[in-house]
Amino acid sequence: MTYSTSLALTNCIVPDWPAPSGVKAIVTTRAGGVSTGSLSSLNLGRSVGDLPDAVEENRRRVAALVGAPPRWMSQVHGVTVADLDHIEVSAPATADAAVSKARNVVCTVMMADCLSVLFCDRAGTTVAAAHAGWRGLADGVLESTIASMTLPPENLLAYMGPAIGPDAFEVGAEVRDRFLASASAVERPAVSAAFVPKAGTGDGKKPNDDTVTMKWYANIYALAQTRLLRAGLSPSGVYGGGLCTFTDSKRFFSYRRGTHQGESSGRMAAMIWRD
Repeated sequence: MTYSTSLALTNCIVPDWPAPSGVKAIVTTRAGGVSTGSLSSLNLGRSVGDLPDAVEENRRRVAALVGAPPRWMSQVHGVTVADLDHIEVSAPATADAAVSKARNVVCTVMMADCLSVLFCDRAGTTVAAAHAGWRGLADGVLESTIASMTLPPENLLAYMGPAIGPDAFEVGAEVRDRFLASASAVERPAVSAAFVPKAGTGDGKKPNDDTVTMKWYANIYALAQTRLLRAGLSPSGVYGGGLCTFTDSKRFFSYRRGTHQGESSGRMAAMIWRD
């Protein structure tokens, strides 16, 4: 099939942050592609039941907009960072973050509720992208990404892309406990505040009745900011946040929303590169 329409920059989110002029970044939305149904329209995921030709056309459009081929990865909710300057292009790396110091190497992560975080240094010499679902975030994917950039953390900028918001991200008590267990005494109040008890599930206390399961609403943006500051970034170097993939169905894909509706969810991508 031949397609004539191209992807426009207006279909994407351009991060609002003070990155150097030589650093470029975009986050795709669900607009501007050719997929149909619940995957309409710019689905970039190959494993969500979409037509292969549609996915390849969507990826072609993204590459044409960027001006270089995105470096897609096989993401596993881990903390491995791929150094794209030393990895063959022929096969995707199995990793949840990528870093590059070269020009026109497009660090790319896909998401559909999980948080994406884009990084660069203030001089524009190095860029990185991280996929941070709650597991990767708790295990240290952001810290691993920052370390891979081999630069003073206070010289870095971070942009947090769209993710499931604090009014929709329902988690069990084990998730809260895991973040609190790894928090320092200084961090603990901020981490605790990032979890709001869900009404009707114990009002903030673990119930004695085992038939009632404790649930919390988690603010993944606040949790990520705590980790970024722990790694040495300045509070003035952290940007983005506040865009909810779950509630904004016209603009974003959402894995959890799709699951609730019994539908497949597409995948979006966050990309950063040096031009």
